[in-house]
Amino acid sequence: MQYDRLHFKIASETEEFEQIHRLNYRTFVEEIPQHPTNNEKMLVDRFHDENTYLVCLDGSEVAGMIAMRSGRPFSLDDKVPGLDSYLPSGASVCEFRLLAVEPSYRKPGVFLNLLKFAVSEGIKMGYNLAIASGTLRQTRLYSRIGFVPFSSPVGTVEASYQPMYLTLSAALELFDRLGEPCFEALKAVSFMPGPVETSAAVQRAVALPPVSHRSVPFLDMMADLKSRLTHLTGAENVELLLGSGTLGNDVVAAQLKLLKGRGVVLTNGEFGDRLIDHARRMGLDFELLSFGWGESYNLQRVEELLDSKQDLVWLWSVHCETSTGILNDLSGLEKLCSNRGINLCLDCTSSLGTVEVDLRGAYLACSVSGKGLAALPGVSLVFSNHPVSADCRIPRYLDLGYYREKGGTPFTHSSNLLAALRQALMDLKPCERFESLRQVSAGLRERLLDAGFELLGSGSNSSPAVISILLPKHLSSLDIGEAMESHGWLLSYRSGYLLERNIIQICLMGNVTREQCQGMVEAFVNLARIVGH
Repeated sequence: MQYDRLHFKIASETEEFEQIHRLNYRTFVEEIPQHPTNNEKMLVDRFHDENTYLVCLDGSEVAGMIAMRSGRPFSLDDKVPGLDSYLPSGASVCEFRLLAVEPSYRKPGVFLNLLKFAVSEGIKMGYNLAIASGTLRQTRLYSRIGFVPFSSPVGTVEASYQPMYLTLSAALELFDRLGEPCFEALKAVSFMPGPVETSAAVQRAVALPPVSHRSVPFLDMMADLKSRLTHLTGAENVELLLGSGTLGNDVVAAQLKLLKGRGVVLTNGEFGDRLIDHARRMGLDFELLSFGWGESYNLQRVEELLDSKQDLVWLWSVHCETSTGILNDLSGLEKLCSNRGINLCLDCTSSLGTVEVDLRGAYLACSVSGKGLAALPGVSLVFSNHPVSADCRIPRYLDLGYYREKGGTPFTHSSNLLAALRQALMDLKPCERFESLRQVSAGLRERLLDAGFELLGSGSNSSPAVISILLPKHLSSLDIGEAMESHGWLLSYRSGYLLERNIIQICLMGNVTREQCQGMVEAFVNLARIVGH
C-alpha cells in the first residue's frame, strides 16, 4: 500500500457524501446485514445531519470512513440501558460510528490511520472519550488498540456488536508508539490575527530563491503588486515597505507632520489608542475623541467636534478595531471629512482582505500583508490619493515620497515576501471571500450565542473576521486559550488588553476551511464547559 497517495480529511464535498452513502450500504447492508436492501444501493445514516465524517481518500475516491457525533441520545443509548453508568465519570464523550473500509484497502495501516485521524480530531474538539459498537469479528483488533468492552453484545445474530469505549489520549499515545506512516497529528490551526493560515501556493511562493531588489523580475513583481492593490482598494497609489503595520502608521504620522493645521484622532479600542501614541511621538497637534471600549463611533459627536474647531485639517481612525472586532463606519467618516475638506487617514490593518475597503476618499491609509490578505507578515502597505514628494525633514525609512521617487524600492526588499503576497492576491476573489466570511462568521456567532457566550459587537458594526468573546468571571481566557492551544487550535488571548478584560478572540483572517471553523468552535464550547467545572 502506497501511504503517500492517501490523505485524511473531514468530508465536505457532495461527491464525497455520495460515496459515503454507497460505502455505508455495501458495508452495513450487503456485507453485514444490518439494514434492508434498496434499489439505489445507498444508505443515508439516520444521524447524517449531525455526523462529522472523517474519510481516507485515494485521490478523490473514498477508501474508508468513520463518523463522529456528540449529540445525545447516542445510538448506544437506545441499546444499553444506563449507558453512562458504564463510562468513566467526568468524561467528555463523543461517539464513533460507521467505521468502514473498502475491501481492497483493508490493510492495518489504513484502518489504524483512519482511527488515529478520528482520535486526533476528537481531541481537538475537546472530547476525551469515545464510545463505539465494534463488530464481534474484530474484537481482538479493537482490544489491542485499547478499546474497553462493556455491557453485553447488542444487535442481531446476523449483525452483532460489542459496546466499548476508548480513552482518546491513551489511544493517540499508542498510535504514536506504533509509528504508522500518517499525517502530522494535531497540526495547529491558527485563528489568530497573525500569523494567519496560508495556502500551500503561498508557502511555495515564499520558498522560491530570492532575487535582487534591483533586478527586472523584482521590479516587474513590484509593479504587478501595486496594480493589484490599487485595483482592490480604489486608491491611486501604494508603496510597499519592509515592515509591520506599526511602520505603516509611522509613515502616515510623518506625512501628517507636514500638513499645516491640527487634526483629530478617534479611538474606541487598543489600536485607536496606539494611533494616539503614534501621533504624540511624531509631535502632532491634535484633538482626541474617545469612545468606550467596543463602542461604535457616535458620528454626531464627531461632526460636532469637526464643526467646532475651524483649524482641523486631518482625521485619523482605525477602520477595524482588532481589539474588539468593531468595524468603524468608513463611509460615514468619509462623508463627514469630504464635506469639510478634511483629510481622512485610516489604519486598515485588519480590514483589508476581509471586508470591502474603498480607499478612494482617503488621504492616506495603511495595511499589511499578513492578516486579511492571508500572506506572510513583513510587508507594510501605505496608500495615498495625492502627489507625494520626498521631504528631507522626514527620516529616510519613513519618507513615503522617497519611496515613490525611487520606484518603490529605495532600500533592500524581500522578493520572498512579495512573491507570497502576490500569490495571495492572485488567489483572492474578493466577492466570494467576503460573502463566505460573512456566512461562516454568522454561523460561529450563532453557535456561541446558543451556548450562552457574550459577544462584543453585532451586525454591520462588527467585522466578520474578528469574533470577540467576553467570558464570564468563572472562566479564565488564559485557561481556555491554553486548553485550546493544547488541542491544536490557536486563538488570540495572550495580549495584555485581552487578558485584562477576560476576552478571547477567534479571527478568520487566514486560509481556514468551514470544516476547521466548525471543529474549532465545537472544541471551544466543549473545553469551556470542561474548564468551567
